[in-house]
Amino acid sequence: MSTADVAEVLAIEKTAYSHPWTHGNFIDSIAAGYLAEVLVVDGELVGYFVAMVGVEELHLLNITVAPRLQRRGLGRLLLAAVQAHGRHLALETLWLEVRAGNHRARALYRDCGMAEIGLRRSYYPAVGGREDAVVMRMALNRAPGAAQGAGDAD
Repeated sequence: MSTADVAEVLAIEKTAYSHPWTHGNFIDSIAAGYLAEVLVVDGELVGYFVAMVGVEELHLLNITVAPRLQRRGLGRLLLAAVQAHGRHLALETLWLEVRAGNHRARALYRDCGMAEIGLRRSYYPAVGGREDAVVMRMALNRAPGAAQGAGDAD
């Protein structure tokens, strides 16, 4: 993702979420050197992710597919790219938060090997108040599909 992509990214963001990231959130992420990639299909930007590298870990901050193209495997493709970056960088763990009510995303993450390990109460802004976030993680040093639970040591 480059600053030239932000207008298209923001257009998707605004159609996907009730409380989207701002232009500044994306610009700041790029300026900070976060992993930020776009997915282009047939010349059209259709998805993206932003992830922050930490000490031995990768924190997925945003992963989005244009709503009209969801349920076609593109989210899975983006998540696989995030995981591949983490493994390439020899990071131990991938972390993310997801809205408790986003059952489709939670199912996708579980199908891709992530485990639900905690809850951040009132983490996200929501219509009429706040919404909890489910904290998920996966060990990146394991073979894909290897079982893991909340009690696994890294």
